[in-house]
This record gives sequence, structure tokens and C-alpha cells, in this order.
Amino acid sequence: MTATATGSVRTGTVLRHTIEKERPEPVTRSATRRNAAGHDLGPVDLEPTIFGLEPNRAVLHQVVTAQLAASRAGTQSTLTRAEVRGGGAKPFRQKGTGRARQGSSRSPSMSGGGVALGPKPRSYAQRTPKKMVRLALLSALSDRAGIGRIALIDDWKIEEPRTKDAVTILRKLKLSGSVLVVLAHDEVDVERSFANLPEAQTTTFGELSAHDILRADWLLFSDRTLPTAVSDFSGTHVVEEAEPVEKAEKADEPAKAEAPAPAKPRARATKRTKAAAEPDADADASTQDGSEEADADA
Repeated sequence: MTATATGSVRTGTVLRHTIEKERPEPVTRSATRRNAAGHDLGPVDLEPTIFGLEPNRAVLHQVVTAQLAASRAGTQSTLTRAEVRGGGAKPFRQKGTGRARQGSSRSPSMSGGGVALGPKPRSYAQRTPKKMVRLALLSALSDRAGIGRIALIDDWKIEEPRTKDAVTILRKLKLSGSVLVVLAHDEVDVERSFANLPEAQTTTFGELSAHDILRADWLLFSDRTLPTAVSDFSGTHVVEEAEPVEKAEKADEPAKAEAPAPAKPRARATKRTKAAAEPDADADASTQDGSEEADADA
């Protein structure tokens, strides 16, 4: 219970983390599906949990800022007064010159001296949780879907790398401005076809980021790369599972012969082993001498 300046009394407390913001439900948006020739194949409903969210601008700003910071090299460096060559002698006497006293010509206050509090090599990377990265990615996709900048193509129809085919596809689809083409990891010919176009940028589905989406005017997906569930995004990348090997194939494989066990290395003779072996040799010699004497007596 706390008293305010006007004398009124307020009971109870409100914690900031207990306030839950009400966000609208995801809406269903659609995109026109076309072929490589530009013919309309009908509308396609986009996944509401991916393309129908209200963009979280605060998270989007924080994640994009972190992505831009992580791309910095951080190799800038300046020399301090201890690293600048020279400056060992006092530049002029202490008194009588009318100037401020100086102990080194490499101090930051003098010409040719070191830099005070200058930049040094460092890392600009910021830690962003995977949930924040995924929320920023979904917010960017929903923002582009909200203004109708999602394009969908059924198949690329590109058999070999040709820039002319990529230009024809963009012209048939009537995509102006910068275009972000989302490809599968094995569509190398398509990626090389768009490589020489300055207005087109290619990326794979696993490398899709919020910063690349916001830079582009259009997002161009294919039937293979169009996301259909939030589970398709695992943080920043998509982990592709290897194809399971069928048990029947394993059964058909001939059993590999077991390799023979490698022979143990021969132990080296040491002084201790030699000493242990010498008494046995003496005992054998004595028994042999005793047997010879017995035969002679007989």
C-alpha cells in the first residue's frame, strides 16, 4: 500500500512481466501461383502462422541490428602511446620554455603521438535467442505478405545455367525492383542463372534471414521452398535429416568377414625380466650337472 502525492491511496502492485499483450489472431493471406511462362495457376493460401502474424517491430529491430553487427569484421586498430615508435627522450627541458611540461613526444596530445582510447580488434556479435530470431523471421515474412509482395512459381524449368532464362522468368512474373529468390540446397543451376543479375539475390531456405527479407522488394518462392509450418524454421537454419537406410537393404548386404585380431607386439627384454630368467637357467644347469654325476657313479 503506497500513498500518492495528492493523498489518495492505491492498493496492490502491478509487475511489468505479468502484463500480457493481446495480439490479433493470425489471418489467412494468399499468393498467386504462376509457372515459368507467367501463366496464372490460381491462388494459394499461405500458412497463417507464418505469413499472417502481426509483425513484432521491437524484436525485428533487435534481431536485424544483431545480424548487421555480426557481419562487421572488427579488425580496426590504432596504436597507443606505448606502441608508437620513439618517444624515449624528453622533448624539451622541464622549465624555462613557457610551454607545458612534456615527458614524451608520443603522448596523445602531441603530433605523431599515440591515440587515446582508440579502437582495438573486437567482436561485435550479439547473442540473440533462437526464439527471437524465428519470431523476427516470421514477422518479416508476414510484413511482405501483408503488402502483397510474395510471388510463387511452380517450377523453374531451368536445365542448365543461363542468365537469359532467369531474366525471362522475372519479366514474365512482372517482378520489379529487388527480388530475393529462395532456392533449395540442390538447385545449383538456378542459383548460377540468377548470379549475374544485380536486381536479384539468391538464398537457400535454411539461410533465410530477416535482414535479407527486409532488403528485398519481392520474395520469390517455389513449390519446394514455400514454408508450410512453423516447425520448418529451427532458429536460423533448417536441419535436413538424412534419408533412413532401409533394413531390407542392410539384410541383403553380404556379411563382412571379421578381420583377424592384430598380433600383440613382442615384449622387450628388460633387466628385471633377465634377472628373473637367470635363476631358472642356473637351476637347469645344476640339475643337469647332478644327473651327469649320477650317471657316472652308476
